[in-house]
Amino acid sequence: MTGKTSCDAVVVGSGPNGLAAAITLAQAGRSVLVLEAQSTIGGGARSAELTLPGFIHDTGSAVHPLGVSAPFFVSLPLDEHGLQWIYPPSQLAHPLDDGTAVMLERSIRATGEGLYQDAETYWKVMAYITRRWEWIADIFLGPLRIPKHIVAPCIFGVGAIWPARLFAETLFRNERTRALFAGIAAHSFLPLEQAPSAAFGLFLGMLGHAVGWPIPQGGAQQISNALASYLRSLGGEIITNERVEDVDHLPAARAVLFDVTPRQLISIAGKRFPEGYNRALARYRDGPGTFKVDLALDGPIPWKAPECLRAGTIHVGGTLAEVSDSERSIWRNEHCEQPFVLVAQPSLFDSTRAPEGKHTVWAYCHIPNGSPVDMTERIESQIERFAPGFRDRIIGRSVMGPVELERYNANHRGGDISGGIQDFAQLFTRPTISLNPYATPAKGIYLCSSSTPPGGGVHGMCGYYAAQAALRDVLR
Repeated sequence: MTGKTSCDAVVVGSGPNGLAAAITLAQAGRSVLVLEAQSTIGGGARSAELTLPGFIHDTGSAVHPLGVSAPFFVSLPLDEHGLQWIYPPSQLAHPLDDGTAVMLERSIRATGEGLYQDAETYWKVMAYITRRWEWIADIFLGPLRIPKHIVAPCIFGVGAIWPARLFAETLFRNERTRALFAGIAAHSFLPLEQAPSAAFGLFLGMLGHAVGWPIPQGGAQQISNALASYLRSLGGEIITNERVEDVDHLPAARAVLFDVTPRQLISIAGKRFPEGYNRALARYRDGPGTFKVDLALDGPIPWKAPECLRAGTIHVGGTLAEVSDSERSIWRNEHCEQPFVLVAQPSLFDSTRAPEGKHTVWAYCHIPNGSPVDMTERIESQIERFAPGFRDRIIGRSVMGPVELERYNANHRGGDISGGIQDFAQLFTRPTISLNPYATPAKGIYLCSSSTPPGGGVHGMCGYYAAQAALRDVLR
């Protein structure tokens, strides 16, 4: 398969978790080889000219609060390897039909000014956890374990275990506040009537105040490039265009870490596992799919609420009831006529993304896993609803449904970009119930993808913890 005959560890997949695993092993002085099936590294953190020459679009995630808060990434000198973060003036805008927008600002007090009678309640909810965000992140960005600081995570957990809709309707009186919280909680891909969807609203809202929701200058590819550059500085090796289909064809290594989905792991290495473990992996549940639209524009989106132009992220979906209906429909295998749409316009803040005077738009909505339905018209109609004249500015378009997303990144099974459902049954017990969810029954084989704790997101923590398990078990 490769010219290399042996090393301490082989990592299959160069997404953020695969690169994080490789770096952790290389930092410990182990020789590491990373094999990537695609021609470019990065998995869900890549960028490309998807529409027109000179327009740089993020093929996966675009906005990265976890990139500047995850303990492992924060510990790395990625700025020395070319990664620069851009912080938009406002973290999030949620436009409403009255022509205004609810804003998530870095300041909790400034956010409260737009929430009217809910300002004080919002302060009480967010201030305590935001001041202690590092303790909370330490718990929720890893496997189940005894926390160093127990009080703050427990207080956070009291709210986190709620369904987001019940949480919003119980605590907040203003529809603006409820809409803001609903949009953030919808990042869970769960129905907002299902627990623990409130956890995502609280956690991402907390990060918005504590560290912001930044974008990487030049696109998400720069995150992966910086990780790869640092890995190479430690002596690690990366080979692209090297698809792995059989564990027996890999170079000899004491440990092999797979940044793949559970079903891919069965296909590649299942013959090494007991049948019971293979059955457990096969029962792992994929999450909803996504339908993604990237656009080239000849000007910025003409939002009715001009404050949207200050925000790095825009949640397009209207009221709490509308967002809830959109997310609930997915679980009924339906397609909402007015879907909740996540939008980013990085070119407003990063001139490297588009030619002068032009702009890029990144947008997606949630749909049933593997759905063949084209949501382009519905996504664009939702944006047009809050930005009349938006369609007239489109000069280029790229569309990726679940099939295209999975073809581009095999980990996105059926368009699932989160590595599996993140409900109570699979939040910490992914991919199976185990004291060490990264290890498999086969000695030296580990899973390090987002199908292990803490799940989806560009944070590298799954890879970090999997590498730590390998260092304890077979690479001491």
